[in-house]
Amino acid sequence: MTEEVNFHLDVAKEAMQEALSHLENILGKIRAGKANPQMLRTVKVDYYGVQTPLVQAANVSTPDAQTISVQPFDKTLIAEIEQAIVDANLGFNPSNNGEKVIINVPPLTEDRRRDLVKQAKAEIENAKVSLRNIRQKANDEIKKLAKDGLSEDLARDAETSVQDLTNSYSKQIDDIFAKKEADIMTV
Repeated sequence: MTEEVNFHLDVAKEAMQEALSHLENILGKIRAGKANPQMLRTVKVDYYGVQTPLVQAANVSTPDAQTISVQPFDKTLIAEIEQAIVDANLGFNPSNNGEKVIINVPPLTEDRRRDLVKQAKAEIENAKVSLRNIRQKANDEIKKLAKDGLSEDLARDAETSVQDLTNSYSKQIDDIFAKKEADIMTV
């Protein structure tokens, strides 16, 4: 019976880790005013008829805090890459020098920074809702096991473990938000 409890705890932990990874992925797309290759992670370019992630068709780097440089592996793709960046609707206006695509990342206004913090806070709340749903599901499974003969002490200990896990991941989410907020608000 304790094997089943451990199984449900492991499933909950895995799901919470996945929620945390998803949050970090989403927050990586919220730009903080300085250039970051992650900003182009969602861009796909038509590479010989196949929609290919930009990072598989070019070397993406940041020579300075305000510039993203995209060096294609095949120079014939420069126009395609430029168009893909525009089509991704990220608010960038790319240009090229015949060798590579250059994106100047404009500095953020104070209002835009506040909007980005609100957007990040909404994503944080979504992640916390996911954690609570995972906790609820794990506790429901533990209650089913209790009805099937799991002792009250083991059930209570398992629910406490689930709550401790939830608290731990919730703290990690708060720490991630604090870092992201500081990153966004830093001029």
